Amino acid sequence: MSSTQMLAGGCHCGAVRYEVAVPVSKPTICHCTSCRRTSGAHSVAWISVKRAAFKLLRGTPREYASSEKVVRSFCEQCGCTLTYAHSKYPDQFDLTIASLDDPSAVVPTDHIWMSDAASWDRPGDGLPQHPGWRNAS
Repeated sequence: MSSTQMLAGGCHCGAVRYEVAVPVSKPTICHCTSCRRTSGAHSVAWISVKRAAFKLLRGTPREYASSEKVVRSFCEQCGCTLTYAHSKYPDQFDLTIASLDDPSAVVPTDHIWMSDAASWDRPGDGLPQHPGWRNAS
C-alpha cells in the first residue's frame, strides 16, 4: 500500500460510508473477549488510523462505551462493527478491516490477545501470536 493511498469502506447495508488514509500502525487480528462479544465473531482484524485522515461520506455510526476508556461504533441499521477508540490515544482509532471495500488491501501482521481466544481458535497462518498486546509479549 502506498503512503498516499486512500481506503474506502462502510457497513453491510450501505447506511454508513467512509474513506480514510493509510493506517498508522501494523494491522492486527484481535482475539480478546471484548472484541469477540461486541462483534459476535471469534476475532476482529483492525487497522489504526488518524482521526484527521478519516472522513464520513454517509451516515453516522452509533457509539457504545464498551468500557470506561473504550468507545466502539457500529451501524445502527445493520449492526456492522466499525471502530474502536481508546481514550489513551485521542488522535487515532481502530477501524475494522472487514468493513473496507477491499479488505485484501490491508494484510494483518500478527494476532493479539491469544490468551483470551476460544479453545478452538488456533490460527495456522504463521503470523506471530501474542498473549496480550504486542508490546507485552
